[in-house]
Amino acid sequence: MEDLSLTTVLGRDDCLDRLSSAPLARILVSVRCLPTALPARIRVLERDTILIASSDSSILLAAQRHDVLTVQVDGVDGANHTWSVVASGIADVVSNVEPMDDFLGDTLSHGGQLVAFPVSVVVGQQH
Repeated sequence: MEDLSLTTVLGRDDCLDRLSSAPLARILVSVRCLPTALPARIRVLERDTILIASSDSSILLAAQRHDVLTVQVDGVDGANHTWSVVASGIADVVSNVEPMDDFLGDTLSHGGQLVAFPVSVVVGQQH
């Protein structure tokens, strides 16, 4: 069993660094009133906005309704400590699409759309 006394709360900057290094995340969204986690490609823009490239209709519908979306990423650092970061905000569909890098652009070229939300809440822990 993991010793939770060794849990460290991560600061906002550290959380944003970890989100920025994770090209793939779980998007937590309500589907027919049930919580679900869907994979999507992400980018952190200017440390205050998360951009999601997705073709999943549940994510796109949530953004059209301006629902709260949550992004979660997990990892293991160089010292073999596990960590988890969660960020939430009110979503919106992005209509002005500028040229994207290959990673997000690949999703867009296959019928995906961009969704964005401001990072209103971000929390993280390292174990």
